[in-house]
Amino acid sequence: MYNPRSTKKATHNMKTTTAIPVFQVSDVEASLKHYTGIFGFSEDFRFGDYAGIKLGDVRVHLSGHSIHERPVGGGTAYILCDEVDDYCAKIKRNGAIVKSDPKDYPYGMRDFMAVDPDGNHLAFGCEAKNI
Repeated sequence: MYNPRSTKKATHNMKTTTAIPVFQVSDVEASLKHYTGIFGFSEDFRFGDYAGIKLGDVRVHLSGHSIHERPVGGGTAYILCDEVDDYCAKIKRNGAIVKSDPKDYPYGMRDFMAVDPDGNHLAFGCEAKNI
């Protein structure tokens, strides 16, 4: 039986595999249209006012306000990529709101920040080659 006060070490260490950010959105249907048409994600699944999308190996979930009644927007995901410049140019042509263009940073990454219509932020980054 599990005892949170026990000082005994667990005999099995859980292996984690991935994390999926969940963005609160005002309208799942409109968000799906934005993420697929602007950012290039594809729809993975839909369950009522909740949906999953994917771009390569990256997964993001979109939750309508009716699910958890949490504030819309305010989420952030940092997505690691092999390049960011061409992708940023592409999504700009598609109508994306880009808050900061690709730039090399002292922490060794080249990244940029885009935002969805609800205020959720997506940073796309790759290793900076010129630092």
